[in-house]
Amino acid sequence: MKSLRFLFLLSPLAIASGADLSFNRDIRPILSENCYYCHGFDSNHRKAKLRLDSLEGATADHDGTRALVPRDLGKSAAWQRIISDDPDELMPPPDSHKKLTSAQKEVLKKWIEQGAKYEAHWAFVAPVRPAVPGIANGKTSENPVDAFIAQGLVTAGLQPSLEAMPEALIRRLTLDLTGLPPTLAEVDAFVAESILNPKSAMQTLVDRLLNSPRYGEHMAMPWLDAARYADTNGYQGDAYRMNWPWRDWVVRAFNENMPYDRFTIEQLAGDLLEKPTNDQLVATAFNRNHALNAEGGTIPEENRTKNVFDRVETTSGVFLGLTMQCCQCHDHKFDPLKQSDYYGMYAIFNQISEPGGVDKRFGKKPYSDDYDRLYAVESPYLTLPSGSQAGELKAAVKVREKATADFNARKQEFVQPFTQWVEEMRAKPALIEERITDELDRRAVSSAKLDNLFDGNTQRLLKIFFKLNGHAPWADLKQAIDQARIAEENVLMTIPHVMVMRDDKPRETHILLRGSYETPGDKVEPTVPAFLPALPAGGKTDRLALAKWLVSPEQPLMARVTVNRFWQQFFGHGLVKTPDDFGMQGALPTHPELLDWLAVEFRESGWDVKRLVRLIVTSKTYRQASAVSPEMLAKDPDNSLLARGPRYRLDSRVLRDQALALSGLLVEKRGGASVMPYQPPGVWEDLSFGKNRYFQGQGDDLHRRSLYTFWRRSVAPTSFFDVPARQVCALKPQRTSTPLQALTMLNDTTFVEAARVWATSLMLVKQDDDARLSQAFRAATTRLPEPREAVAMKAMLIKAQAHFSSREGEARQLIRTGDVPVNEKLNAVEQAAWTTVCLMIFNLDETLNK
Repeated sequence: MKSLRFLFLLSPLAIASGADLSFNRDIRPILSENCYYCHGFDSNHRKAKLRLDSLEGATADHDGTRALVPRDLGKSAAWQRIISDDPDELMPPPDSHKKLTSAQKEVLKKWIEQGAKYEAHWAFVAPVRPAVPGIANGKTSENPVDAFIAQGLVTAGLQPSLEAMPEALIRRLTLDLTGLPPTLAEVDAFVAESILNPKSAMQTLVDRLLNSPRYGEHMAMPWLDAARYADTNGYQGDAYRMNWPWRDWVVRAFNENMPYDRFTIEQLAGDLLEKPTNDQLVATAFNRNHALNAEGGTIPEENRTKNVFDRVETTSGVFLGLTMQCCQCHDHKFDPLKQSDYYGMYAIFNQISEPGGVDKRFGKKPYSDDYDRLYAVESPYLTLPSGSQAGELKAAVKVREKATADFNARKQEFVQPFTQWVEEMRAKPALIEERITDELDRRAVSSAKLDNLFDGNTQRLLKIFFKLNGHAPWADLKQAIDQARIAEENVLMTIPHVMVMRDDKPRETHILLRGSYETPGDKVEPTVPAFLPALPAGGKTDRLALAKWLVSPEQPLMARVTVNRFWQQFFGHGLVKTPDDFGMQGALPTHPELLDWLAVEFRESGWDVKRLVRLIVTSKTYRQASAVSPEMLAKDPDNSLLARGPRYRLDSRVLRDQALALSGLLVEKRGGASVMPYQPPGVWEDLSFGKNRYFQGQGDDLHRRSLYTFWRRSVAPTSFFDVPARQVCALKPQRTSTPLQALTMLNDTTFVEAARVWATSLMLVKQDDDARLSQAFRAATTRLPEPREAVAMKAMLIKAQAHFSSREGEARQLIRTGDVPVNEKLNAVEQAAWTTVCLMIFNLDETLNK
């Protein structure tokens, strides 16, 4: 297990020194990986009735033998089978394809000799604030984070790195807190202030960034990944949805520094609060962000069941760091989670009136003059018109009501002849074929509801009746109603219909055998996992109780899981490197005491997110230079001990925003419906057999932040790489390197257009080429180029000028990339050459990385 590599290195040291081994650190990972699948928590899958995940199970008598006898290797049957040469006796058995290393065997041997002491899993015990370690010579650190980190460095024989240069710090901080690069004016001001008062400069910078509206937009991005937010429903139809007001709610929550306990409660149960506001109702869309199957032939109850599964698994992953998916069908193989625990949580989310299919009110409606957009919304939902939309809707409703009243006032003039016409056909079926040509319309004769003129089959027959009887007054009246309804629906299509939670259909919940909705088993009551602290007695067990339980002091997981993800956001990896798994198979915390201190501090601060973020980014640990020495690589290749500052590639969405900001194209319009920037032609069409069409936006829509890019669940935005599909909850960032990523950065319309617009702005500055190149390099990296870098950039410019001077047509084609008008006053060859250089700067290692 790669994530445990560093921690396993501690075991031989402990053995050599004679120190006691730690079950959680040294033993549990070995047993969990090699033994628990067959000898763990799941009683239905347990072999030989032997449990090795508890002291009671491991020391129980089995026909006179015990798997473990503390301090006695000879009587410990498990140890004897571990060292056996007989393949029929050997454990793990050869057919399991698991094999203990010599080092692991030595660790287990020593543990048994030391008494085979078990410990409760660290994550399932409520955190207690540990004492902040002292520093050498009795000194303490200004920031507790640094004290805990220093303790680990001393143990490993490492020294912390020096603080990064001010230019690097402001870039790191601005990208981390806003997702955008600093301007050169901001860099100059920070560098100047850092010379006079570095501490004040740092505090001022952090406060300014935390108070920027850009902060909430950037912090929202990983939460949207966790909450599987998308602008479509998924599956083959992948119809549009309107949950973007929830996305804007998340941005506001971060910007307003909403306490995280309230952030949690409102998203899980805002509708259950006393007199909930529209904002609190919108917050509950968190648990309506799941995929939604609107395909023909689907089974509503099966769909609804999958929706509830999704809520259980998202809630457990996001707030508890537990992998509960397998408990749909059986008890967990490694963690103390029973199938009944899963369905106890399921029961909490099983009370809303969702039908398991889309609301038929929303079908294909005109979205613009040239195409239809398919909306599919599932009840319950909340309609949120703006002031102008409310006025338009009110006027449209008034027109429809008047048309309906006019129709009702005169309907008796034709109801009787129409009814007589239909009854004649029912009495003499031969008249049906004589009067009606279409087979479907003929079938409507027997099923039309004559007492409801707006019944679908009745409508079919009315159209034929009107046509056969000429241009009668009632046809005009009916047409007026139809036109009024279309006008009303067109207004409705511009108004967000946000799918929300509402407990309005109490249901019994049963364990679903093998996870199938068709095979209910034992009835279960709403509850939380039994191995965790219980819900308060006597209260109602609903989503609100669950949310309050999550943020209670007794809850061991919530605060740890949350601070770990925030840490991950700033260092690239969490103190626990498996943010989605705090169970037995997850990684151990690299700094367990720091994790617990942060968890308690966060909770006791009133769940103050900005305070936590400020604490992390003002630490010396965060402010270290990122340079790595051979010693660091040898002792700590993954930077688990944090002897140096973070360094990793920026998120692809940040790379896009960075390019827009550097070029001056970025449009900082906030909120609203998602937009469609540049995308290669045919992507949506090819994946949907022509059913879904991409209609590129115009003007500002092309250059808004990536947060607002339309996200189709069946195919993520094409300029983004290493992003989750948003089909399910995603808690860990992906970082890979493939040629396709470089091809995107070099050829995607957004980056090429940004490069040529940036090039144009540089050409308009009254400087020589060397000064322009230096300015561009510094804007991207916040530092001046070294002489060799300046020479390389100049050589690139000269080479590009030579290339395009003999290929002016190619130059003109390049500078026409994108919709931003070309500056015809500037030389096309020069524009193309500078575009090439700017594109190169976008793709520098230092620009791509933090």
